[in-house]
Amino acid sequence: MSDGVRCMWMRGGTSKGGVFLADDLPSDTAARNAFLLGVMGSPDPRQIDGLGGADPLTSKVAIVSPSARDDADIEYLFLQVFVDQALVTDAQGCGNMLAAVGPFAIERGLVPVQDGETSVRIYMANTGKVAVARVATPDGRVTYRGEARIDGVPATAAAVPLEFLDVAGSSCGALLPTGRPVDMIDGLAVTCIDNGMPVVVLAASDIGITGYETREELDANTELKARLEVIRLIAGPMMNLGDVTQKSVPKMTIVAPSRNGGAITTRTFIPHRCHASIGVFGAVSVATACLLPGAPVADIANVPPGSEKIMLIEHPSGATPTILSVDEEGAVTSAGMLRTARKLFDGEVFAQ
Repeated sequence: MSDGVRCMWMRGGTSKGGVFLADDLPSDTAARNAFLLGVMGSPDPRQIDGLGGADPLTSKVAIVSPSARDDADIEYLFLQVFVDQALVTDAQGCGNMLAAVGPFAIERGLVPVQDGETSVRIYMANTGKVAVARVATPDGRVTYRGEARIDGVPATAAAVPLEFLDVAGSSCGALLPTGRPVDMIDGLAVTCIDNGMPVVVLAASDIGITGYETREELDANTELKARLEVIRLIAGPMMNLGDVTQKSVPKMTIVAPSRNGGAITTRTFIPHRCHASIGVFGAVSVATACLLPGAPVADIANVPPGSEKIMLIEHPSGATPTILSVDEEGAVTSAGMLRTARKLFDGEVFAQ
């Protein structure tokens, strides 16, 4: 497409990407994907000929449209644009970019604005679930300024609290798609779990690392990454995801005991590069795994008491707070997260 397409570039949580109205993009999937690859400058490790930031966390797209559903105001489709492959996938959702979708919808006039705070009910097309975002709208206008701080983002911004409604099994069909809290894959004990994001959780000590390595150290560990990919490819069919060779899920999360007072320390691969932090839904899935008796993470996690558990999931750039509510039997009944978002530019974007 040689003509410009209206786009808002936004930071959502610890991710960044383009947010589009569905009607502004080609209706044909192949044409749409080709356009988005051109926008990002993929495939190229530097993404020098596009707006992508040479990292999976900054090569993301959110597509938004009005919803005809009774339980949602808008619909949100997340697309991961690969950096060094000509690949665009909708195989996963993204809870970080979700934080940008509510403000975008209000700014584009898809949701009536309220004075003070506006709730936006978001149908997540990737998973078929609904989330509610609460957006600060003083004097009937979206504001991105505020005092909320999240690790992985240097400045403060307006808080965007997110509540996830019934996300268990959203991609795999069940919270525990194998029916077990523990599976043995390639000789290692793992937990295959999906509470909003398909994740394979395994202990750092079982795979020969401490779990406190830097992102750069882990990205340079080719032996470790090869072993993780063997496990991931086996886990995919077990988690009802089929052949995941060309998919970005399941994520691989390595856990170790907390070092800074959180519930657990994590290192997540997404799927072949170590995450600078951890995804929103990935954090929820890992936090849930902490509550499963017998799971590899359960024996080393610090789980707070009470029916509402605020659990900090530590990662290379800080910690992500998750809020889990549990019933009398310890089953998770709801999950929430505090994120922030910021509008970076609003205009037209071009692709070759």
